[in-house]
Amino acid sequence: MSWCRRIAGLRTLTGLGLALAALGPAWASPSSVVLSCAVVYMPQRSTWVREVRIDWDRKAVRRLRIDGVEPYGFSLLPGGVMTAVDNERIQIDWVTLQWQSDFRGQASGQGRCETAPG
Repeated sequence: MSWCRRIAGLRTLTGLGLALAALGPAWASPSSVVLSCAVVYMPQRSTWVREVRIDWDRKAVRRLRIDGVEPYGFSLLPGGVMTAVDNERIQIDWVTLQWQSDFRGQASGQGRCETAPG
């Protein structure tokens, strides 16, 4: 099921636009925005830098890639996105630029993101 079917009305889409606009002028025109997220995974205490590429235009998020991998699907939240890659469930907050993820209770990750040249 595409994310378009999950959005219930224009108000949600408008809220998404406002959240994405908070990231800066890169969101003003059709573009790709790249986030670099330094994520600390527990219990291993290892840090990985994850790349998130978001293709965006004024109407919608068109494509999402994490470390070059396009997830099967994603769900838009009022201020971010939720998806999964392999066994990792990922939630990215675009307003606070935070990454949270977990591997079905076996491990978890948290980190901060920043815009990267892309």
